[in-house]
Amino acid sequence: MLEFAEKSLKVIIDTSKCDTCETKACADACKKYARGLLGINDQGKASVEHRTTEECLRLGTECLACEFACKTLGNNAITIEIPIKGLDEYLKKRQ
Repeated sequence: MLEFAEKSLKVIIDTSKCDTCETKACADACKKYARGLLGINDQGKASVEHRTTEECLRLGTECLACEFACKTLGNNAITIEIPIKGLDEYLKKRQ
């Protein structure tokens, strides 16, 4: 399992699913639509090990391309959590 933070979100990757992924679409999408933050390591798994924590925070564009590419072309291994302040209270009021 890989978790890393960008400015206002957290990316969670179930790297066990990378073993059978043939496309590695997440890294391609990150390179094409963002700054290439996400890469593929020597074991064929999604990785940010070539970046520091500070670089992840600074370089992350929060574009969601890796999640979309993994979901549509890969093994659906990526989840992005985006906390929205006040959302829980708002949803309770709507009930």
